Amino acid sequence: MGKSVIFGLLTGKYVTVSNYPGTTVEVTSGNISLDGKRLVLIDTPGVNSLVPMSEDEKVTRDILLSECPSAVVQVGDAKNLKRTLLITLQIAEMGLPMTLDLNMIDEAMDKGITIDVDILKGLLGIDIVSTIAPQKKGIKELREAMLSPQRAAVRLSYGPIIEEYISKISRLLPQTGLSKRSIAVMILSEDESLKDWLHANVRSRDLAEIEHLRHECLLKAKESPAYLINKKRIEVSAEIALKVVKKTVPSGGALLNFIGNASMHPVYGIPVLIVVLYGLYEFVGVLGAGVLVDFVQNVIFGHYINPMATKVVETLIPVPIIQELLVGEYGLVTVALTYAIAIILPITVTFFIAFAILEDSGYLPRLAIMSNRVFNMIGLNGKAVLPMVLGLGCGTMAVMTSRILETKRDRIITTFLLALAIPCSAQLGVILGILGSLSIWATVIWSSSILVVLFVSGFFASKLVSGERTEFFLEIPPIRMPNLMNIVVKTVGRVEWYLKEAVPLFILGTFILFMLHKLNLLTLLEKAASPVVVNLLHLPPKTTASFILGFLRRDYGAAGLFEMAQHGELTPVQAVVSLVTITLFLPCLASFFMIVKERGLKTTLWIVGIVFPAAFLYGGLLSWLLRYFNVSL
Repeated sequence: MGKSVIFGLLTGKYVTVSNYPGTTVEVTSGNISLDGKRLVLIDTPGVNSLVPMSEDEKVTRDILLSECPSAVVQVGDAKNLKRTLLITLQIAEMGLPMTLDLNMIDEAMDKGITIDVDILKGLLGIDIVSTIAPQKKGIKELREAMLSPQRAAVRLSYGPIIEEYISKISRLLPQTGLSKRSIAVMILSEDESLKDWLHANVRSRDLAEIEHLRHECLLKAKESPAYLINKKRIEVSAEIALKVVKKTVPSGGALLNFIGNASMHPVYGIPVLIVVLYGLYEFVGVLGAGVLVDFVQNVIFGHYINPMATKVVETLIPVPIIQELLVGEYGLVTVALTYAIAIILPITVTFFIAFAILEDSGYLPRLAIMSNRVFNMIGLNGKAVLPMVLGLGCGTMAVMTSRILETKRDRIITTFLLALAIPCSAQLGVILGILGSLSIWATVIWSSSILVVLFVSGFFASKLVSGERTEFFLEIPPIRMPNLMNIVVKTVGRVEWYLKEAVPLFILGTFILFMLHKLNLLTLLEKAASPVVVNLLHLPPKTTASFILGFLRRDYGAAGLFEMAQHGELTPVQAVVSLVTITLFLPCLASFFMIVKERGLKTTLWIVGIVFPAAFLYGGLLSWLLRYFNVSL
């Protein structure tokens, strides 16, 4: 909904990002100046309800409950006013002064939706502003509205029985920044996440009485109070929306609407997906990993940078060991920077551009709809495809994004599959570059292998990891023409992140490789690994170095295989086996630490303990099958 974009426009770039205490959820805060007063603005995680169903929603609710905010700015989706009003009604019940920002008003108009803001203001009793975040429209008006936030005038009645018990429970609650009524409603809504707060703030005897009253209300109401409360909120939000929303047939965008509907269709969506994947392959695999890598590696680095660096180093630094460190077989310039900039960067840039286009067009949520039935086979829902697709950009970001999944079970299974079978953008680009030089059957074997491992592993994980499956709810934005500025900003930001994150690790990895080589440990490692690499996978001993470096950076390991393939050191069958194995190999170091942070050390060690042997066992099985059936690629 552009919430974080609005936050950035209000606060500027000087913000603080930290984990909310006791959680892994990141919360951003920044300073804002209003009418000469310097205030702190907190960007909480987005929510669908303030009765938490996920850790993100719990953090947002806890901030409202514990931080005692002086006012709330709700950034809502103008295209889906009913859902926006569900949150508005809950904030109104809390008694917090608020301002409502209806964002993406342009997309609502494109869909033929108009909202009578003046009538809505009268019904709610608060200031309402319309904004278009990417175009910075309405930000001045929003800042002005934030000067005088108001408590909403709308009030809900849940019927005599529930109202009776709201009143009784309220009398037992302490005074907080939220109204006692809203906390009583949370209790009757069976909000289990509220228990810790209640135990910390309510006397034991009052807690027992509250639990007794909640049970008594359930018996008297004859239906779940949680259901009745939610039903009433939905009814009221729908009634308000009916009074202020007018829908007309959109005058334009018929083609985009057709594409948007087709991309979610169970039959027509498949050709759309094939076209998207083919475009991704051509743009990243052919243009990025082929044309651009050839030019940067062979022309810019091969003819200019590396020869010039070698000449300068040999002239200015007469010490042989330093020369070798910088421009030798495992030199920081000739290997680290060549891999990071000449091989990986062109692939990364093209992937990030493609990914930004898919994001900005609104296709990714449709992909989640398309894949929901498939993900149900492994105990997940379609929402899991979002971190999976993000994993094709960066595994570290994808593990963090798995927070959008509602349950711990779903997050563990998704993290496991990300670590096992999802290659990051740079690694994927290098893989596509190698496969592009082989036959189409090489690509079919590689992709089929990864999918088989993904679904078989996911199926068994869904049976072994305890917990309940969750329902699938996802907002579907309209298909739109990608905004060039959005694509540029996203791509530049991600490339900047890649350069800061990856290049130092490439340099570190090359230095480690250099030291292993000088101490003759690399040869020992190759010998120690030969029973697996040579006898099981039937690969050259030299590939051991690629697997070692693959732990530092997945793309670094793949880049080593890329160079071996370019020099003819791998047969087509060996190339496919090595690519499948390194794809299934351990996540990179950065992803490893992110998994530890998000899932805990014990879970991480379990994941690593499964992924490491699984990669080599499947690689060995594939090698045996290809040789047994005498497959030529």
